[in-house]
Amino acid sequence: MEGNYLFTSESVSEGHPDKVCDIISDTVLDLCLSKDPQARVACETMTTTNRTVLAGELRVPESCMQSNGKQLSTDFKHEIEGAVRQAVKNIGYEQDGYHWNNMVVENHLHGQSPDIAMGVDAGDNKDEGAGDQGIMFGYACRDTDVLMPAAIHYSHKILQSLAEARHSGEASILGPDSKSQITLEHVNGQPVKATSVVVSTQHIEQASQEEIKELVRKHVISVLPDGWMCEENRFFVNPTGNFVVGGPDGDSGLTGRKIIVDTYGGSSPHGGGAFSGKDPTKVDRSAAYISRYMAKNVVAANLAEKCTIQLSYAIGVSEPLSLYVNTNNTGKISDQELSNILRKEVDLTPSGIRSKLGLNNSIYTPSASYGHFGRIPDEIVRGSFSWEKTDLIDKIS
Repeated sequence: MEGNYLFTSESVSEGHPDKVCDIISDTVLDLCLSKDPQARVACETMTTTNRTVLAGELRVPESCMQSNGKQLSTDFKHEIEGAVRQAVKNIGYEQDGYHWNNMVVENHLHGQSPDIAMGVDAGDNKDEGAGDQGIMFGYACRDTDVLMPAAIHYSHKILQSLAEARHSGEASILGPDSKSQITLEHVNGQPVKATSVVVSTQHIEQASQEEIKELVRKHVISVLPDGWMCEENRFFVNPTGNFVVGGPDGDSGLTGRKIIVDTYGGSSPHGGGAFSGKDPTKVDRSAAYISRYMAKNVVAANLAEKCTIQLSYAIGVSEPLSLYVNTNNTGKISDQELSNILRKEVDLTPSGIRSKLGLNNSIYTPSASYGHFGRIPDEIVRGSFSWEKTDLIDKIS
């Protein structure tokens, strides 16, 4: 977008009910990949008051399955439950309404459909196919040093800052569940300041709203660039006046309900597919990652000021059906030429994407909160956020 306008994006913390589910689903994925880098995983999670429910399909080593090959072994189900409880503990949930040790864990995961496996697996006469049909988008722009839109970038950073303070004990009055929302003023298409900031954060009952507001203010000011803080009457903290009951006890959670938070905050189109709990044969995830990788490298190579890339796939077919590039009239070369260069330099088959980005490793849990994009490669886990690398610059420049 060009001209002068306001644009808003939101983020949610690791303790938001939907994010708890994303983290659990990716925890199961990472566990399965640690058993077999070729594991197939589609794990969905639901949470509510002191209950966590897992459902979906897995293809894991025979040692993890019962003899019928359809149900998980008792030992593996116990291992999954232990990993799920540890993930919830790491988030910080030790509340009466949702406690890592006291919650009920229902595991309804089972073996993968042979029909899906037949379409995806490589055979004697065909390459490995995509795990589903669909469209995926990648995006990059010059708003921030990580080439992400400013509104979503700073929304994430505020909640990350609060979470770090909570985990360290510095902000012990806060609970795990929180949301942020920033509206930025853009002049000639460039962000210049915040016109409003909204933060809602769970807290202990004894904390006053003034105390919480001043704590949050410190973190907002430390994250936003100098001079970007909004006017006082546009700074909203816990606008309802109280936020003691939160997390899965306050609202049920589901995997995959925060797809805009996970990506570009609405600054880019979205194909509609969620990421967490899906192994990288599912192009909803892996193709979205390679799309971001290509878009980021285009902008980092100074070939454009912003770049949107779309890929599309058909289940069981290895090559993408289309590659679309749009630099919004900011490109140094034509969009068609860029498309041709990217097609030549990047293997866009599911196996090619996994190989290029190292996606068969247990790297996914860190991506389940605070955004899949705009992160630091190898952040938290070695090999994670490989799609944020800019090692394609020399090949496409």
